[in-house]
Parts: sequence; C-alpha cells; structure tokens
Amino acid sequence: MGVEQLDSLKLKAFQRRVTLLSAAGTFLDGFDLTVIAVAMPLILSQWDVGPGLQGLMTSSAVIGSLIGALCLGNLTDKFGRKAMYIIDLLAFVVFAALTAFSQTAWQLILFRFLLGIGIGADYPISATLVSEFSSSKSRGMHSTFLGAMWFVGAVFAYLVGILLIPFGPNAWRYMLLAGAIFALVVFFFRVTLPESPRWLAARGREKEAEDIMKKVTGKTVVIKSNHHQRQKVKDIFSKKLFRRTFFVCGFWFCYAVAYYGISMYTPTILKPFTHGSQMMAYIGSGTISVLGLLGAIIGLNLVERIGRRPLIITSFSGLSLALIVLAVNPSPTMAFLIILFSLAVLFANMGGGILNFVYSTELFPTSIRASASGLATSISRIGSIMGILVFPNLIAVWGNSHALWFFAIISLMGLIISVMLAPETKGRHLEELNNERMLQRQTSNPDRTILEKYRDDM
Repeated sequence: MGVEQLDSLKLKAFQRRVTLLSAAGTFLDGFDLTVIAVAMPLILSQWDVGPGLQGLMTSSAVIGSLIGALCLGNLTDKFGRKAMYIIDLLAFVVFAALTAFSQTAWQLILFRFLLGIGIGADYPISATLVSEFSSSKSRGMHSTFLGAMWFVGAVFAYLVGILLIPFGPNAWRYMLLAGAIFALVVFFFRVTLPESPRWLAARGREKEAEDIMKKVTGKTVVIKSNHHQRQKVKDIFSKKLFRRTFFVCGFWFCYAVAYYGISMYTPTILKPFTHGSQMMAYIGSGTISVLGLLGAIIGLNLVERIGRRPLIITSFSGLSLALIVLAVNPSPTMAFLIILFSLAVLFANMGGGILNFVYSTELFPTSIRASASGLATSISRIGSIMGILVFPNLIAVWGNSHALWFFAIISLMGLIISVMLAPETKGRHLEELNNERMLQRQTSNPDRTILEKYRDDM
C-alpha cells in the first residue's frame, strides 16, 4: 500500500511525538474522570446532595463519554482523524473550566456531561491515529502507552487533590480547573500533527497521503488505495467482523464494570477505616492508583514480548482472584483492603486497561476503525455507569463483601471471553490483519482462533 515505510527506524522520534500528544489526551481522560472522586467529599460538605444526585455527579462525565465515543468515533471516520483530534480538545478546555465555576449540582452535572462527550471522543480518535502512524513492531507498545497515561492522569488527580486541600472549601473548584489548564497546553501542540495517510488512502485521496508520507519519511512513496472496498459502519456487525466486535466490546465492558465500580468509590470505602481523615483516605486511594499505574507499565513492557493474548488472559485471571479473596473476607482491615484493591487494579490495568486501546484499532479496517473503537468505548461506558451506579446500591443492600461478588463474577466473564476469543496480533501490519482473505477465513471456520489461522498462512 505504501505505508510500510512507517516501519522505518528513522521515524521513531515522529512516532513518539504522535503517541505523546495522543497520550496527553488519555492523561486528561484519566484526570478528569478521577478528579470528581477526589473532589466529591468537598462538594458534599458544601452542597446538600442526596445519594441519587451524588451518583449523577459522579457518572455524568461517563454518560457523556458514552455518547461522545459512539457519535464522534463515526465522525472521525467521515471527516478525518486530525479535525476531530483537535476539536475534542476544545471540549476539554471549555467544559472543564465551566465545571469549576458551577453554582449548583445540576450545573455541575451538565458541564461534566458535556466534558464527557469530549472524553469519549478522544478514545477512538487518539487510539486510531496512534495505531495508523505506528510501526507494526511497536504498535502495541505505543497503543498501550495511551492506556498507561490514563492511569498517570488518575494518580495525578489524587496528587492535585492532596496539594489543594489546604486551599479550603473551594479547593474542589481548583481541582476541576486544573484539567482545563492542562488541556489548553496540549491543544496548541496537537494542531501541528498531520492527517493519517491511511485514512486519506481509504478515502481515495492518494496524492494527499503520498505528500504526508514524503513529509514524514523524507521518501517518495506510491499509495495504492483500496477505497473501492471501503466498509460501512453496519459492517461492524457483519458475519466477517462480529466475533471481533463481540470480543472487543465484551472484554472492555467487563473490565470497565469492575475497575470503575471499585476505583470511583475507593475514598468512600476507605474513609470509615481512617477515623474520618479525608487526607488518609486520599493517600490510601492514591496508593491503589499508583499500583494500578504500575500494572499498566508492566503490561506496556510485556505487550510486544509475550503478546496480546497471554497478557489479557493473565490480567483477568489476577483480577478475578483478587476480587474473590476480597469478597470472601467479611471483616477486612484497611491494610488488607489497600493490598487487595491494589492487586486487583494492578492485574486489571496490566491487560484489560491498556489492551482496549490496542485490540479496538487492530481488529478493524481503516474505513471503520474509529467507528468500531468508538462503539467498543461506548459499550465500556455502559459498564462504567453500571459499576458506578450499581455498587453503592449493592453495598447498601448486601454490604461491602457481598457486593464485591458482583464484580468478581463480571471479571470471570471477561476471563472466559478472553480465553475463547482473544487473538494474537503482535507484529502484523494493520492491512494484513484486515485483508479480505483473512476475514473470509475467519468466517469460514469460526471455532479456530485468529492465531491458528495466521500460523496456517505462514
């Protein structure tokens, strides 16, 4: 096709730049979605908010991200990666700033919802752009770096919270405003990146794709387009692609239910064990977030060594075991909770929390790649909403230990899906993974894994 030149070692610096600016977006995702958990105790001390409204404040950005991923992922396939890549950062700047100046709970819910639309859009946009500019040998590492930076953002939210607590009752406003300041800086750097040549070629704009390839690689290449075979969004559910769609949506949904259900309420869960100390609850929660980040870093370094499939199976196995141990202990200590929650998020983020950025872009053709990634993101947001809204109600009815069985079962479902459907895509070009022959062979014998088919082709 001509884009094989992106495998050149000379492009490492450019590819790192694309990845870093894209990862800045996922950093903001992690920060903005987590900072509300940090700010919530301070908000509740100022506003008289019931459990229902509290749940909406916590989940409004996640609900918005569901819509943003579903709708704007499709627009990314229609209008290009770069255009949407820049526009969604503007949403971060504007609506993160507005949340900081909210005067009522409903204003905060509205602005967090609109911020969430930008957050949801950034998942398919950034992940798609990174995968389309990365080399086949390092694509997994670049894509998982996006996931790792999400957890850096989450940890940073706790650090910002700890630093800003001394500023008094309005410290939560400064916490929310920090997200807008970070986004403004990233926006000015993102405008310098080029459009994806793969997307241009898929739209029949070979000359523009060749110009960008020459600018990026310094070499003249000939782009052979296959835009006459361009898929439509409905093909995501076609016989050829349905197994891939079900796998990506399924494992991401299971991960999101378990991770968000636990992480969004960690400060609340730990507070009774800290004798009412909000600072100690933050420190405990921040410790858990740091271990989650460590898990993402471990996965980032293993994804090109051991492959995607072993990594995601190990991830769900460890997460399931940790949650089961938590669930069978009815009288935990704070140390026990911190250790087991840390292990749970470490294993979760080692695979499920970073491979969502990999599989969702590798397993679908260029013309519908962002749409498929957006769909998977939106399905995961449903899981996130379930985790956020269901968990406090389960605790109220069953208690902590029994409520955790719900998440253990969901994690086991993710393990089953991964064992049965997870393919190995390490080292393959995107075009190779999605050529017509490969998809036809996958459909003709659905009981074999994609890895087995690749071995037969060699």
